[in-house]
Amino acid sequence: MSARLDAGAEHALRELAPRVLGALLRRGRDFSSAEDAVQDALVAALEQWPRLGVPRNPGGWLYHVATRALIDLERAEVARERRERAVSASEAVEGAPLESSATMEGDDDTLALFFTCCHPALTDVAAIALTLRAVGGLTTAEIARAFLVPESTMAQRIVRAKEAIRRSGVEFELPSEAERARRLDAVLHVLYLIFNEGYAASSGDELVRVDLSREAVRLARALHRARPDEPEVAGLLSLLLLCDARRGARTGASGELVPLDEQDRGLWDRAVIAEGNALLTATFARGRVGSYQLQAAIASLHDEAPSVEATDWPQIRALYELLMRLGDHPVVALNHAVATAMVEGPAAGLALVEKLARDPRIAGHYRLDAVKGHLLARAGDRDAALEHFAAAARATPNAAERDYLLGKVAGLRGS
Repeated sequence: MSARLDAGAEHALRELAPRVLGALLRRGRDFSSAEDAVQDALVAALEQWPRLGVPRNPGGWLYHVATRALIDLERAEVARERRERAVSASEAVEGAPLESSATMEGDDDTLALFFTCCHPALTDVAAIALTLRAVGGLTTAEIARAFLVPESTMAQRIVRAKEAIRRSGVEFELPSEAERARRLDAVLHVLYLIFNEGYAASSGDELVRVDLSREAVRLARALHRARPDEPEVAGLLSLLLLCDARRGARTGASGELVPLDEQDRGLWDRAVIAEGNALLTATFARGRVGSYQLQAAIASLHDEAPSVEATDWPQIRALYELLMRLGDHPVVALNHAVATAMVEGPAAGLALVEKLARDPRIAGHYRLDAVKGHLLARAGDRDAALEHFAAAARATPNAAERDYLLGKVAGLRGS
């Protein structure tokens, strides 16, 4: 395809796809078929809109094409009697004007669909994975990297999740207030992972995917408006804001990665930092502290420090230790090792990294090699540092991170 959609049209597609999926599900459609139909409609949009232009009502266009695709799927896959009923019920939609969007809802429809997809028939991990794939727009490979598992394992989990929903017989519908409260943790995790993929893309040529990080912040704001008294909702929004405030300094003129210790802190958005800190202060006052609030507190300490050297590393290490008590996650432990190295020196950090290397969840991950290379370089072991930076560069699927790591290799070889 010679032509491509501009960034605005691609962002519109990202926002519209969950609303179309929600509209199909509200008509009682099977989740798997509805998702396939929306994907077919997105492919059609990517093929046709660059040539023919974006429709006057893109939401109505996408819904109409998805509905026609769903009818075709139902004709091919559903038993004859059920198929005839489904086609009959859908004919009015098939003949609707191309620009009609009467079935589409407001901006919060995506957030409502997040709660809907965190289905009671699923474990939290399966619900999060399915929601990221169907609503968040992440690929199976991106989700697998977020959970530190092989892509094939994640693909099987998503297939099993769809099958579990089908077998359960529980309808896809917006849950009650009590049920939404039960599903809140899973929804927060979905938003957190979408932001992370936008903040530091796990693959591709670019480090940052602004469309994803902005959408995660937008939805976190909407969730905070709906649940202003939930500490962890405020904590998550604070965390996203405090991290996103650094976005302008994280890449150079050519899109290259600029690490925290080399960033121009004058480029950080101080207004966004102030907003994030105000949220954090207010939620800490409520007395119930969770993981997102602790991560936001760490981000705040970074944002408030005038330099890496002036950062309150002992407090950051203590906050990571609290996080480790709340849950066993190897990436948190890796960050704790870095903070320990900043407090006690690289040898102390390396000792913790060596323990992590025996954890099968993170053993062989490029971030482990990258941290080890960084600490070995600080310790003066040039050859070992070069080896680990090279291993990290070979393993990372993101081009910007790979170029940065190869730059470290080149720098050590030239030193």
